[in-house]
Amino acid sequence: MALNFRRAAPADLPAIIALLADDKLGQGREDAADPPNPAYLAAFAAIAADANQYLAVVEEEGRVIGCLQLSFIPGLSRLGMWRGQIESVRIAADRRGDGLGRQMFVWAIDQCRAHGCGLVQLTTDKQRPEARRFYESLGFVASHEGLKLAL
Repeated sequence: MALNFRRAAPADLPAIIALLADDKLGQGREDAADPPNPAYLAAFAAIAADANQYLAVVEEEGRVIGCLQLSFIPGLSRLGMWRGQIESVRIAADRRGDGLGRQMFVWAIDQCRAHGCGLVQLTTDKQRPEARRFYESLGFVASHEGLKLAL
């Protein structure tokens, strides 16, 4: 089946939210109600309005089967190098383990290169060791410690 990688449209929001909610961690922090929570609508609008954000969906035969968010981050360090940040990667439960994740990352890394990024980074929750193994299999290296402060 042919995969279609594209920028998310407002009509994709319920499918994206469902993907985000479809795992142990997401079940406790996402709201898959229909219609979508207004907070999601505001976030989607902010992402869509920012040229350095790309909320992507992967579709197959008209069905959204994956999503991720790319952020293109300008910086002064490393001679003004841009970084690509990959977040919110999700794959439909019935498609996990069939290579779709690898295809999504190849696509995302290509997008970062095309945007002039010299580095691609991501974070992964420590409660997802299988995700970390997957990212390492793609060549990502745990070279830094990431810290978060909930506000």
